[in-house]
Amino acid sequence: MKKEYDFSKARRNPYASRLRKPVTIRLDGNTITYFKDLARETGIPYQTLINLYLRECAANGKKLSMAWKTAT
Repeated sequence: MKKEYDFSKARRNPYASRLRKPVTIRLDGNTITYFKDLARETGIPYQTLINLYLRECAANGKKLSMAWKTAT
């Protein structure tokens, strides 16, 4: 290992904007269990499965359909 390194000709990572960013998200237990079970079946980590599912939803422009009941 060198004592000093010359970074004067270094350039930024062009893929840095594509890196994953850590976030905190609250999920109910049934959702976590579902993805963990799916992870065991597929051999893919459950967080990766959640990311893949959300990415697919975003790519397809999937919207959540919700209807609130009005109080009578």
